[in-house]
Amino acid sequence: MSAEAAATPTRVTLLECNLDDMTGEALGYALERLLEAGALEAWFTPIYMKKNRPAVLLSALCRPEDAEGLTALLLRETSTLGVRRREVERTIADRQMVLVQTQWGPVWCKVKLLGGAVISIKPEHDDCARLARAEGIPLETVVQAARIAAQGQMR
Repeated sequence: MSAEAAATPTRVTLLECNLDDMTGEALGYALERLLEAGALEAWFTPIYMKKNRPAVLLSALCRPEDAEGLTALLLRETSTLGVRRREVERTIADRQMVLVQTQWGPVWCKVKLLGGAVISIKPEHDDCARLARAEGIPLETVVQAARIAAQGQMR
């Protein structure tokens, strides 16, 4: 089986609304609330609305069973008068979290897998940044060391 054939699409719901009259702080709060309430992903896209007003498109992916609650949250926490909803398919790679030891301390790494094969390794930024600050070394030095340690652990 090829690595591409190993990932299976799943059904998710995409919620969207256009917002042109909220502060950056209020937008950030709404995004945080979506993620806290179970949105799988949430993001902003810059757009223009009528009269060329700058605005944002607030989008969130969620499980179909969470759509009603997250729609209500959007209506409560934003200025939107309506939320668009549509079912979409999402294909995600398998992932695994591994804890590796570097010479400066532990770092969690996210390992992306397709068909059981390692595709990429991404050290967690916060862990790397904490160690880089504590040791007074470049962030990229810790990132590279963590990636090498994870590659050795995944063999």
